[in-house]
Amino acid sequence: MSFSLPRYQEPDFSLPTFKNAPCARFEPAPCDGVAPDDFHATSIFPEYFQTNQGQWSLPVCSRMDCVVVNLDGALSVVEPRRLRQGDMVCVGRHENGEDGIYVHSEPFPAPPGSTAQFAFRTRMTRESSFSIDYDELYSLLRHERKHGSIVWVMGPAVVFDHDSREALEHLVREGFVDALLAGNALATHDIEASLYRTALGQEIYTKQSSPHGHYHHLDALNVVRKAGSIKAAIDNGSITNGVMNALHDKGIPFVLAGSIRDDGPLPEVYADCYAAQDAMRNIVQKATTVMALATQLHTIAVGNMTPSYTFTKEGQIRPVFFYSVDMSEFVINKLANRGSLSARSILTNVQDFLVTTARGLGI
Repeated sequence: MSFSLPRYQEPDFSLPTFKNAPCARFEPAPCDGVAPDDFHATSIFPEYFQTNQGQWSLPVCSRMDCVVVNLDGALSVVEPRRLRQGDMVCVGRHENGEDGIYVHSEPFPAPPGSTAQFAFRTRMTRESSFSIDYDELYSLLRHERKHGSIVWVMGPAVVFDHDSREALEHLVREGFVDALLAGNALATHDIEASLYRTALGQEIYTKQSSPHGHYHHLDALNVVRKAGSIKAAIDNGSITNGVMNALHDKGIPFVLAGSIRDDGPLPEVYADCYAAQDAMRNIVQKATTVMALATQLHTIAVGNMTPSYTFTKEGQIRPVFFYSVDMSEFVINKLANRGSLSARSILTNVQDFLVTTARGLGI
């Protein structure tokens, strides 16, 4: 199946809706970290602001639930916690031009008379057919390997199984992973599998419990902490295979966000949640496709910071594709309910998904 990027359709600013619209209003932030009353909160969609009559501006980097700051005519999308007193913040709650703000909710329409190959669809169920979704995904991933940036958001279940862990390692080594966002658990249990061939003490292929296996993830943490870092444990020969090993070998960035329930943690884990958010955001800004597997809160967090569009190196606007893969309909619908309406869902066991995807890509 061939792939082509959907074309961006800019709003027709010659329409009366825009011609008669006022300029967007900007008011100063009353103090650090506080927006003025009636502030405009951004969405995942392209948003235009009329800064001067007839001049509609689109911020380059956007994200959900932020504010828009005007600095001498240049618009920036800023997390409210980063506001400084006096920053000029866009105000207004109408989004169809009435306040000089236009939210472009259909930026990539299907050509007339055709079916959009990557039309955004939500509310999938276990009864849905997913064969075409896999074929479209293979085409997308092959395209993005050459022309984009594929960011994977992972829960630990993906490394609890021998075949899915191996499939993910192959995806990394074959260039289908440009960054990984996860928590302490994924890296810990991947390293446990490398050291002891177990995850939480259970053999990752036979599912047999190992004697004293409940120590294995703690021992794995101890090995890495003794070495000083994951990289050092790889370099000294302790970690010889797996996902973290492949990321190291390929020089692929990863962010491990800490949790209140973490053991250890690994030295690379961010203990400060806002530092983790910043590190994740730096990676998401470069993403053209996001693959989120079996991690509800992490998926929602990344969904909230991922816009539905980005700019190519040539300055063209293109979509950001977002896939949510889980065996729970609740998780899939939760993402949609949070406002990440452009997420496509595949309801399946993520271990099966990874193996199927690797085979479909011929690796």
